[in-house]
This record gives sequence, C-alpha cells and structure tokens, in this order.
Amino acid sequence: MTLYFAEGSPTTVIDDEELNKAIQTALQRLGQPDRVLAVPPDFTRFNSRAGQITCLLYQTLRERLTDVMPALGTHFPMEDWQLERMFPGIPRELIREHRWRDDVVTIGEVPAEVVDRFTEGIYNKPWKAQLNRLLWEGGHDLIVSIGQVVPHEVIGMANYNKNIFVGTGGVEGINESHFIGAAYGMERMMGKADTPLRKILNYAQDRFCAHLPLLYILTVIGADDGGQLVLRGLFIGDDNECFRLASALSVEVNFTKLDEPLDKVVVHLDPEEFHSTWLGNKAIYRTRMAIADDGELIVLAPAVKTFGEDPEIDLLIRKYGYRTTPEVMEFVRANDDLRANLSAAAHLIHGSSEGRFRVTYCPGELTREEIEGVGYQFGDLAEFSRRYPVDELAEGWNTRNGERFYFIGNPALGLWAFKDRL
Repeated sequence: MTLYFAEGSPTTVIDDEELNKAIQTALQRLGQPDRVLAVPPDFTRFNSRAGQITCLLYQTLRERLTDVMPALGTHFPMEDWQLERMFPGIPRELIREHRWRDDVVTIGEVPAEVVDRFTEGIYNKPWKAQLNRLLWEGGHDLIVSIGQVVPHEVIGMANYNKNIFVGTGGVEGINESHFIGAAYGMERMMGKADTPLRKILNYAQDRFCAHLPLLYILTVIGADDGGQLVLRGLFIGDDNECFRLASALSVEVNFTKLDEPLDKVVVHLDPEEFHSTWLGNKAIYRTRMAIADDGELIVLAPAVKTFGEDPEIDLLIRKYGYRTTPEVMEFVRANDDLRANLSAAAHLIHGSSEGRFRVTYCPGELTREEIEGVGYQFGDLAEFSRRYPVDELAEGWNTRNGERFYFIGNPALGLWAFKDRL
C-alpha cells in the first residue's frame, strides 16, 4: 500500500501549479497507465476541485483517459451545462452515466455477523457490496476516485471508498448503507472517520477489491480570511492512510465548534448546487448539533424544486414526510414500499428536527402545500430574502434590524456544533 502525496494544514494553500505537479508525480510513480477510468463526484460537489483534477488528468493522459464516470449515487444525471462547467475541455463522449438501478454488479457480501459487530447490534443483515459494471469489468489498469473529504451525515466523513460503493453502487448497497447510518445516529458519527458504515466499506474493499487498481485523490477545502475557497490539503494514495490523514485535516478545517447553541440559523442553498431537499437538507444535517432547543432554522432555497433526486424516492418523501425517528421506523415496519427503499427512510430521519427545533423552508419552486405536507414550515422566499439578504451577510454571527442570527452561506462545506453536544 502506498501514499503518493500528503500535504496540508489549516493554513496551507495549495495552488494550481502545486496541484498539477503532485498529480504528475503520482502518475509517474504509477508507471504512466494506459487505460484509465476517472470517478469524480457530480456537480453537487463542484467545490471539491474534483472537476479541475479530472481535467488535469485528461490534459496529462489524453487518449489514455478512456472513461469519466461521475459518482452520481442516487442523484440526477449531470446536465450539459454542469458537465461543461465542471469538466471543461473533456470530450463529452468520455462521460459515462451511472444508473444505480441497472448498471451494477454485486461483487461480494459483508457477512451478517460482521455487520452486526460493526454496527453494535443495530443492523444484523449481510451487506451487498455493489459497483458499476464499468469499474468491475472495464479492464482499466488505473481507476482514479476523486473527491473532497468533509463531515458527512451518513458515514461520518465523506469520500474515499464511499465514492466507489455508494457513488457507483446499486439499489441494495445504497439503501442499506444509508439506513445503517441513520439507525446508528448521525450525531454519533458526523466528523468521525472510524464509523460503523466506514468499517463495512473498508471490509468490502479489503476482501473484494484487492485486484482493482484503485487510486484515491482526496482534497480538503476551506475558506481563507476573505471567504474564498482554497485547497488546504491534498492526499493521494491507495489505502486507508490517505483517507485518515485527509479526515484529520478536515476536522480542523471544516468543523466549527460554537460556545453557545444557536437560537436562529439562516442557511443559503446555492441555486447552482441545490435543486432538491435530498441535497438541500445538508442545511439540517450539518447544523442540527448547533441549534438550540426550540430554535429555528431558516433555509433560503431559491432553486429547490423537488424533494428526491430519484422519482421513486421523491414520491416516498411526499408520502411519509420528514417525521421523527420513531415514526419513520414504524413506517418502515408497516410499509413495503419504504422497506424496499431504505435510503429514503434514512433520508426522512436525517431531515427531521425530531421536534426539537423548527425548520422554515423558503423554496423557489415548491409550494406551501408541498412544504407543509412533508412536515416543514413554509416561508415566502421573497419575503425572507429581503429580511436576510445573503449578499450583505457575513459568515457566522450577524445582527440585522435588532435580530441576532447565525448565517451559513453553504452548508455542504462544513459541520457546526455546540461544544457541549460533542
């Protein structure tokens, strides 16, 4: 196992030249592979620098980069403008669409007794390790998984082999992975690298993927003093050490620990990045450990027009709503449709305030009836945007018209918690 590059700190800034040099050096040490598959995230992780890294791979490898498969997971396929924005210069004929319901193969099972042990008895069924067929059968001599390590609600810290087993996974693997995380409890996991689901994925990688030529390029992104996003860390390797180092840095860079709970939080969802509550509910996931009891979360969501990224899951969210964990678990026990879509059940738990604080959603396109139908309070976007003009707000504490509140411009970039809840 090899660590090809590891550099970063909370004050490091890796510029484009250094980034390119690190990638070139790693490829040279790998012997200039002839048939390469790149697996970056999709547009929802635009800020990860994965698009730039994929373009650098293409500029270096040219015809040897034979396939680029965005790790969609359950997300909508990337639109043309998103592909152009994220992967400029990469020929469109190289882009492969991951279809999580169709194009997958089960490569092995993590035994039930192992899952039971890793999850501390919360889940005791075997977990199917699934991949897109292109990764398993494509005959590549290098598979480059690219992405950002950042606190995550399902697995503790995003990326590494989650990009493979969930990003290019299938129905059963994705559904059960999300449900395991939800049942174990997101507040027990977020910001931690060694979690039950991560142990399951590590087991699957070690047992079933030893022959796959996997290389991970992991980034850690943070904001400088002027609020601009910069590359704080870069880690390139083929084993868990690469991920461990990136996770440790991300906790320093992306985890904001607060001295007091937040009575009012205003979160803005960038219209280019967030079009559904499936993604936009990072506003809830990443702030829930910071919000005071009886507090309020206001979500400004100008481009949110649907609930699920998948049509079937969208219908389930509309049917059951973001209810408390006991209610959702009872729905799962009583209803075949939700039991067959456990990632939807997990998402309903993740998106619930558990009745502890209020969520006021201000969508650009969803109606009052739709928002209230899933259990949130509706807020008029125009009215709340006048009250909280995002272009005039600073990250963190603001006081406006006598009201004190905490503002977050992009919830995908971090995790916020009241220190007494840690």
